[in-house]
Amino acid sequence: MDGIKEVKNSPLLNALPIWYHSIYTDGIHPDARFPRDRYTKLVEKLLYSKFAPNIDIRTPEKISRQNLLLAHDENYVDKFLNGELDEKQIKRIGLTPWTPEIIPRTLTLMGGAVSALEYVIENGGIAANLAGGTHHAHREFGSGYCIFNDLAVCAIMALENINFNRIAILDLDVHQGDGTATIFEDLESVLTISVHCSKNFPFRKTHSDFDLELEPGTEDEEYLEVVKKAIQITTNFNPDLILFQAGVDGLKSDALGKLNITREGMRKRNNLVFEMIKKESLPTVIFMGGGYSKPISDTIDAFYDLFTDASLANLELMKK
Repeated sequence: MDGIKEVKNSPLLNALPIWYHSIYTDGIHPDARFPRDRYTKLVEKLLYSKFAPNIDIRTPEKISRQNLLLAHDENYVDKFLNGELDEKQIKRIGLTPWTPEIIPRTLTLMGGAVSALEYVIENGGIAANLAGGTHHAHREFGSGYCIFNDLAVCAIMALENINFNRIAILDLDVHQGDGTATIFEDLESVLTISVHCSKNFPFRKTHSDFDLELEPGTEDEEYLEVVKKAIQITTNFNPDLILFQAGVDGLKSDALGKLNITREGMRKRNNLVFEMIKKESLPTVIFMGGGYSKPISDTIDAFYDLFTDASLANLELMKK
């Protein structure tokens, strides 16, 4: 992991497992508009912090083709794996200039999500992938920086386990989880909730089970009330597992967000979710989601809050 291990403290018992690989950054072309350096900057900030013993950085394996097919069309999967997507398909995804490294990056990123899921299935508590939340990927095409839908793959994998019959996907990214919504539009065992800006990408919205829309310029107080509503909907569903898309692109400084949420408001949002998780003792996987602030340090600070607070919540949860 490019020197990460040499600065890493020995994790505590029940430390928060987070899957990470340097290819999360290196697999995107340096000239792409996507802020690829956020991954390396964030992991360094976490591991040089006082919270380092609360965090256990783990290395993901690549996802299998078979698991990709749980949520995606075979023709689309194979065209991507063989490097045969056409210019229109690549443009729709948007991680251009395209590089051959995007293939192993995507497989490793998806593998990190699967590993986090497998961990909570076996151990309970909270686990995370330091990337992902690829909610714009539909069954037959990618979109909006998302190639395959890690939330959808994990939900279907969880349903194959006899102890998980009801999965809640709580999506608090500023953009609607349109791909997730279409994949699960006819599956009652998966609840899709999206809290997002009404006038933002995707401009053609799909239909989640619950779409809680916010107007541009929404600030902390109103935002947190809507998040509380989303959490109540989640609780009422009585899920066995939470898949938490925790994008921080609602920050006021975010270049793509259009909301006016402060760092403290974002942190309160996360802790509302963690309080529900602790109260209900719900296994939870965190998917990083979007974050495109200018300066990018605002995004990194907000994700730092997410993972450090998750580590504290996990310690409490695993004591039960």
